[in-house]
Amino acid sequence: MTNNNRHVVPGANGGWDVKKPGATRASSHHDTQAEAIDRGRAIVHNAGGGELNIHGRDGQIRAKDSIDPGNDPRNIKG
Repeated sequence: MTNNNRHVVPGANGGWDVKKPGATRASSHHDTQAEAIDRGRAIVHNAGGGELNIHGRDGQIRAKDSIDPGNDPRNIKG
């Protein structure tokens, strides 16, 4: 199974980054945390689902969001 998890973290020069665990570069950079969260959800969804970890300004995880796969062929839950 592929690791599709992402983290929304404070950017080094301000703003917010969406990063894959272990990556040195950000997948995307945004002015607001809300924009970064929306983009992070889209990235994880398109990659087949996973976890989005949202960090606060202090770097600590403040929330986690499980994202459903974007390519699920089933149209019913279960």
